[in-house]
Amino acid sequence: MATVLSDKARAFLREHSFAVLSTINKDGSSQLTTVLFALDDDETIVLNTQVHSQKNRNLRRDPRIAMCVEGKEGYVSVYGKVVEFIDDQQINRQDIDRLVRLFWTDDEESRQQYIEHMLEHPRISYRFKCEKVIEFWG
Repeated sequence: MATVLSDKARAFLREHSFAVLSTINKDGSSQLTTVLFALDDDETIVLNTQVHSQKNRNLRRDPRIAMCVEGKEGYVSVYGKVVEFIDDQQINRQDIDRLVRLFWTDDEESRQQYIEHMLEHPRISYRFKCEKVIEFWG
């Protein structure tokens, strides 16, 4: 297990935009969700979700988080804790715009409509630091 991302893992995470995210339910069980994510230069993971989601309730109670990203060449699992909860809607909009740009291949007008649809419900952004990383290359 690595404690920071290898160059290969960093490149892999930058090439992918969807992950399976795990938070911890009140009863201790895992809550799994597919999410969009982005990787910052300092190895901080950027996420965004609806304020009223189960993952937000879970992370407010227990900030531990795990994320697995899979691709043809292998997978990278990242573990850590949320270090920042961002309620500022302007920052949330910027984060959503960034996240959607990572996978959106349709025209700009459709992309903006998708973003507006996402913003119909209150959003929150998270930052979490990579504390433990597992890489598998098959």
